[in-house]
Amino acid sequence: MAKLYSENSIKNLKELEPKEETVNFLLNYSKALSVINCNKLKFEALLN
Repeated sequence: MAKLYSENSIKNLKELEPKEETVNFLLNYSKALSVINCNKLKFEALLN
């Protein structure tokens, strides 16, 4: 049982390759995101 589980998980990892376009989008989004702490509140702002 453990052998089958490990073979399936390795196979699934190879299929989960993100596109370069997706990675670039997420990196750009994280660079533009700004979190502002004000007392106990958090405000998120996209700086575009």
